[in-house]
Parts: sequence; C-alpha cells; structure tokens
Amino acid sequence: MTTIAQPESELPQDDHRFFGQPRALASIFGVEMWERFSFYGMQGILLLYLYYSAADGGLGIPQATAAGIVGAYGGAVYLSTILGAWIADRLAGSERVLFVSAFIIMIGHIALALIPGVAGVIVGLILIALGSGGLKANATSVVGTLYRKEDPRRDAGFSLFYLGINLGAFFGPILTGLLQSTIGFHYGFGLAAVGMAIGLTQYAFGRKRLPDSSREVPDPLPRSRYMPYALIAAAFIVLIVVLVLTGVITATNLVTIVIGVTIVASVSYFIVILSNKHISAVERKRVYAFIPLFIASVAFWSLYQQQFTVVTIYSDLRLDRVLFGWEMPVSWVQSINPVFIIVLSGVFAAIWTKWGAKQPSTPVKFAFGTAIMGLAFLLFLPFAGGAANSTPLLAMIGILLIFTVAELLLSPVGLSVSTKLAPDLFKTQMVALFFLSVALGTAISGLLAEWYAVAPEQLYFGVLGGIAIVLGVILAAFTKPILRLMSGVR
Repeated sequence: MTTIAQPESELPQDDHRFFGQPRALASIFGVEMWERFSFYGMQGILLLYLYYSAADGGLGIPQATAAGIVGAYGGAVYLSTILGAWIADRLAGSERVLFVSAFIIMIGHIALALIPGVAGVIVGLILIALGSGGLKANATSVVGTLYRKEDPRRDAGFSLFYLGINLGAFFGPILTGLLQSTIGFHYGFGLAAVGMAIGLTQYAFGRKRLPDSSREVPDPLPRSRYMPYALIAAAFIVLIVVLVLTGVITATNLVTIVIGVTIVASVSYFIVILSNKHISAVERKRVYAFIPLFIASVAFWSLYQQQFTVVTIYSDLRLDRVLFGWEMPVSWVQSINPVFIIVLSGVFAAIWTKWGAKQPSTPVKFAFGTAIMGLAFLLFLPFAGGAANSTPLLAMIGILLIFTVAELLLSPVGLSVSTKLAPDLFKTQMVALFFLSVALGTAISGLLAEWYAVAPEQLYFGVLGGIAIVLGVILAAFTKPILRLMSGVR
C-alpha cells in the first residue's frame, strides 16, 4: 500500500499550532474525547444496570457476578486491542482502523440503548469492546506518528491527548447518570450513542490533516494468506458460540476466562516479537526492558480499574452522597477523577516539558505510580467496616486525587514509552502490548471485586495496597538495569 509523501514543510512534527503541539493532534484529541464520553458514560451506569432490581430498571444479576462481568468486559476491551493492532499493522493501517472502529462503537451503544434485557447487553458490549479495542491502540499509534522519536514534546503531547480522554470521562458519567436517575437506564445508554456519533463526525472532517505515515501498513499480509486467517477467525467465533451454548463459558466464570486468555496472549505476544528475526539487537533489548514495566502496569490497573467495580459498589452503599439535601447519582463519583486529570494533566505536561532531558526516567515514573496507587488503597483503611453512608464525600475526593496522581505518573507515560520502545515492524502491536497490561489488570479488578464481597475491608484494602507499594519499590531498585536495556530511551 503506497502513500504520497508530504512536503517537508507540512510535516506535523514541525507544527506547533495546537498548544505547542501538531495541529493534527486536535483531530485525534476530539475523537478520543467523545469516545471516552460514550465509554465512561455507559460504564458509569453499567454495573448498576446489571445488579439493580427489575423494579429499579435493572436486570437483577447478583452483585458479585455483575462486578465480574464488568471486569471481564473491561478486560475484553483492552484485549481486543490485539486484533485492532494486528489489522492495522498487517491489513489497513492505523488511521483507517481507527475510523471504522469508531463506527462500530456507535452501533454498539445504539444496540445497548434499544435492545432490552440481557440480549442488548450481550450485543452492545461485544460491539463496544471490539470497537474500543481497535480505536484505543490505533489512536495512540497515530499520535505517535506526529512526533519524531527524539522530540521532547512527546510526553507533553500524550498528556494533552490524555486531557481529551478525561474531558469525555468527566462529562460522560455526569450526563448519562443524570438521565439514568431521572428517566431510565436506556436513555443514558442512548446519550452515549449520541456522543460517539458526534466524535465520529468531527473526526471524519479532520482526517486529512493526519500524516501519510498513519495510513501505512508496516508489515502487509500476503493476499495468499487472507483465506487461512479468515478461516481461523471463523473457527474461533464458532468455538466461542459453542462454549457459551454448552455452558462452559458462563457469567460467573467469564472474568477468570478473560484473565487466562489475556495471560496467554501477553506471553505469546512477547514471544512473537522477541523471536522475530527482522528486529535488531537494540530493538530486542528494548522489548525486554518493557517486561518489568508491563508487570508494574498490571498491578497498577488491577487497583485503578476498581473505580468501576469496588468503588462503584462502595459509593452506592457506603458513601454519603447527600449534598444540601439532594443525593447525587452514584455514577457522578466516577467524574471526580477526570476533574483532577483535567486540572493536573497540564501541570504534569508543563513539568515534563520544563525538565526536558532532566525529568525522571520512565521506570522511575512507573515505580512511583504503582506505589502511590497502593497508598490510595491504604487510605480506605480509616473508613473500613463502617456503616451505610458513613464515608464522607470529601474523603472519597481525597482518595481519588491520589488515584489521579498515580495515573498521571504511569498511564500517559506508558502510552508514550510503548511507541518509543516499539520495533519498527511492531509499531501498533507494541501499543497493544501496553493495553494488554491494562486488559489483564482490568480483568483482575473484576475478580478482586468478587473477593471484596466476602473479605473484611481492612484485609482487602491493606493487602492490595501493600502489595502495590512493594512492587513499586522493587521496580525503583531495578531502574538502572532497565535503563541499560532501553538503550538510550528514557
């Protein structure tokens, strides 16, 4: 697949018109913002929809099972980045996959809004998971094409990209939660569909500003192999359907299956990349350097993603949400973190830009992010075992502030380093590897939520927080050997 080279003067790497970043970043910023509006808006009410009784507009699924479903779905979203990345690198290029994925997401939200009962959940979540996976890995990869590897604006640009994500994540739960609490769940899901339609429309008009490199296919699949791969895909789909119909895959064990599949996929992906004969010795060392970062990321996300499981249940049952005599919707708690992201992402971007080459290395940022996430869990301990509505809202706000600081030290930095450490043949698929760590952590968060239902809160928050802190300390201790493997990348 060939592309027409852009004149050197038009390269986005030399453009500073979007807050000092390439103007093309605005298009990706916009589609990701609206996709996150729809994603988090829907997810803000999804768990409640699953376990609320039919009288309250829900499906009446047991709480622990519902939390596992949400964790499995979240893991499947990030797991599907593998498929989106593979299609981009072998068939269509990142930008094209991004555009089609946005359309699939919109259809998924429409299905969730219009199809009643469990059928709507199944159809909607499958489409949203597939579309979101394709969009996430490729949006990040396209952002990476806007910068040269040595461009010091990279981390700052990814932080601004992250700001767009969190603008959507802030408004989504507020507006869908307001509709859910006043006129019903399906109106909230419908609003998520409208948001995705807006994002798809604005992106369609801005695609032309993206560099030709975003449409390149790095490792084209020979046409002779199209049919074998199509048959494999069809066989996989048939296998899943058979396993569901025969009761091997159920709602109660779904999250465990997603965890197992994600572990196998992650190990396989590392083996495929490291055993490829066409990557250089330096590229191979950089992939090895990514392994400890991957492990730290899994630990981080297994705690952080509990915002959509444990924190949602905690907010529904234990948090005092009354403001001046009015009780705010449960989903609004999920908009607290994005507020802090919006405020602090610019601060972090400015800090990294000002420090330039003197800023902390990526392993150090990961170590602090993991340990601070553990600290956030320890902050639940003073309120552990309390009565209904006993936790002050201000305390939850403070805890989620710590969530945010940890997130900004790890998540946008992880997106950035995955593009910097990627071998040339695996540009998008390396980003998918980072999202596999998110997939595994997210699925684990669903499994942990099942433990939360039966374990003493002091034990739950204390053990998980302590483990994360210890992992952060270990990673910090191995910073120097990791940097040696990174071969000049910081």
